[in-house]
Amino acid sequence: MTHPAAAQALLTPDTAADTLKAWQARGAELTALNHQIGLGKPEQFIGRSGIEVFRAMLAGEMPRAPISDTLDFFLVEADVGRVEFQGRPQFAHYNPLGTVHGGWIATLLDSAVACSVHTALPSGKTYTTLELKLNYVRALTEKVPLVRAIAQVIHVGGRTATAEGRLVGPDGKLYAHASTTCLVMDLGG
Repeated sequence: MTHPAAAQALLTPDTAADTLKAWQARGAELTALNHQIGLGKPEQFIGRSGIEVFRAMLAGEMPRAPISDTLDFFLVEADVGRVEFQGRPQFAHYNPLGTVHGGWIATLLDSAVACSVHTALPSGKTYTTLELKLNYVRALTEKVPLVRAIAQVIHVGGRTATAEGRLVGPDGKLYAHASTTCLVMDLGG
């Protein structure tokens, strides 16, 4: 079995270009839906499992979070226990050293790992982040046209849930990875 990091290293320039085109196409597809920016209404969450909430977001039935507009990233894929967010590193995200600020990377990964937990929750449950752990692997600049934060659940229990995620470019390069622990609780409780 090939380790995921080793598999990423096997990408060719042609594969990276194809991946970038696929990511751009998915971004254009979602942009064409003209998703609203805002907050979901409480009644939109009632009776829906976490994955149903995310499917509604992807379909444009529920708005996407304001932070996604501010920092230029958005949800592009969701399945039970797994999500992908896509972001575009920009000069506006730079720190004084001339690279993308770690806070932008942290926000993107935090969104992905926490939302992967949300997708695995049943109706009537919600969560909040207890811990976020990040490892930065290499500097990120606007020369990288798009990145994906890919996250998956490790464990969902009655009171806590854990997940992990990676921030990668279309060429498979790893920029950062994260893990989270979330507190699971009753919605409205």
